[in-house]
Amino acid sequence: MVEIKNPEQIAKMRAAGLVVAAMHRACAEAAQPGVSTKELDEVAAKVLADHGAKPNFLGYGGFPGNICTSVNDVVVHGIPDAETVLADGDIISIDAGAIVDGWHGDAAITVFVGSGHAPELVELSRVTEESMWAGIAAMRKGNRLVDVSKAIEGYIRRQPRPAGGRYGIIEEYGGHGIGSAMHMEPHVLNYVERRRGKGPKLVPGFCLAIEPMVSLGTARTHVLEDEWTVKTDDGSWSSHWEHSVALTEDGPLVLTAVDGGRAKLAEYGVSVAPDPLA
Repeated sequence: MVEIKNPEQIAKMRAAGLVVAAMHRACAEAAQPGVSTKELDEVAAKVLADHGAKPNFLGYGGFPGNICTSVNDVVVHGIPDAETVLADGDIISIDAGAIVDGWHGDAAITVFVGSGHAPELVELSRVTEESMWAGIAAMRKGNRLVDVSKAIEGYIRRQPRPAGGRYGIIEEYGGHGIGSAMHMEPHVLNYVERRRGKGPKLVPGFCLAIEPMVSLGTARTHVLEDEWTVKTDDGSWSSHWEHSVALTEDGPLVLTAVDGGRAKLAEYGVSVAPDPLA
């Protein structure tokens, strides 16, 4: 069943979301050539401690990090370690989460390490991020869950194909409900699967983590022997973006965006709900 949140609970999720945003700011700044993903994890741990928040990744199903650090052809669930050292030209997905008063926030960004990135990588990240915002803009009263999936896939499919390749929308992983737990119903596909039907109607109190993952090649992935790290089958690099979003009576509020999503959603003609912590 889908957990419907009241305004007080959404306010606590907003507090958790702002911690996640602070984790991303600190980790993105620290993601420089020569820095290990373990060091990034330590940066994230300090932000959590400074805000009095708890990690929701650490220990989840045995996961050993405060954040997921997924470099280049790693799609998701990369484990922070001392051996993975960032190099100039890498891209890294930093997936971060926090718990405040029992309520969860979860978001991911793609960060460019150093300089000299190929134009197709820059465009890959842009397309992935914009498809996420298209999905968020579709999160409105009266729509159904499939409308979010349709908006994400539709945006990606409308973009010009990258030189010599294609955009692979990762199928095995997607978004999810979020609230009193990090992963909840419903599962949010980043493409339309006709057999699943239209899904539930979106009503105030719905909270979703919307997270497209897109590669420069295949949509197929495999999990490494560590039982966490997910890589593309063909070695193509990938991008991952995610925000946690609440649907309220006054519209959507992007819980993990500092401005609540105001600037980006204005491009879609969507007004965001008032920030309960403002």
